[in-house]
Amino acid sequence: MVGIDAAIANAFRRILLAEVPTMAVEKVFVYNNTSIVQDEILAHRLGLIPIRADPRLFEYRNQGDEEGTEIDTLQFQLKIKCSRNPQAAKESSDPNELYFNHKVYSKHMTWVPLGNQTDLFPDADFRPVHDDILIALLRPGQEIDVLMHCVKGIGKDHAKFSPVATASYRLLPDITLLQPIEDEAAETLQKCFSPGVIEIQNIKGKKVARVANARLDTFSREVFRHEGLKNLVRLARVRNHYIFSVESTGILPPDVLVTEAIKILMGKCQRFLNELDTVPME
Repeated sequence: MVGIDAAIANAFRRILLAEVPTMAVEKVFVYNNTSIVQDEILAHRLGLIPIRADPRLFEYRNQGDEEGTEIDTLQFQLKIKCSRNPQAAKESSDPNELYFNHKVYSKHMTWVPLGNQTDLFPDADFRPVHDDILIALLRPGQEIDVLMHCVKGIGKDHAKFSPVATASYRLLPDITLLQPIEDEAAETLQKCFSPGVIEIQNIKGKKVARVANARLDTFSREVFRHEGLKNLVRLARVRNHYIFSVESTGILPPDVLVTEAIKILMGKCQRFLNELDTVPME
């Protein structure tokens, strides 16, 4: 983002963390749980599993509504039981050989359509973002049978609704070589920065350093440890150029998340302007 104030950049960051909605497990109905994981811990673990479902397709559940509907709730079932493998070798001690279904993964969560969701979302593939999230370990005879309701929410209410793992920004580095740096000094300078920042060109038989891509620099300031180089390089930052790093949890792509954050900020600005219009002028 170029040409904006730090407050605007930080507003986007905070909106990405706390105000872009997602779908997450809100209610867990435990019908049977004989594993060593307590019901409350199991429900908490299930709530933190990111669900691949576009929140723009759903509405917020009304306050006080106990029963979900097809427009505000996704229902998942987790039903699994551990049993012995009769074909396992007698001398084996590997649980993977001795037991069936002894590891409960997020891939065992299956979508159970509510109402007419099958017609509303004919091509839908609602499921956890990752199939290999370990939920619990079982032993023969133990089982888990739960029903989950996923609702739309925002990270400001609970971290499980946050659509990003991290969202941060930094200023664009500005690296200036104050005079030509050649030969051995050029090679030393190149090693002071991240790969790709400084490149060495061969000009008239001499190795000459130049700034190739300042964007890749991490501001290690390693160059200032070298007496022969510290006065030849100027490090600065472009004060109105922000480089954002958005790491999605996988529910929505990062570009979609940024677009939604912009829409939310625009909505906030519009509401503020509307409020100003309603204030009587003296």
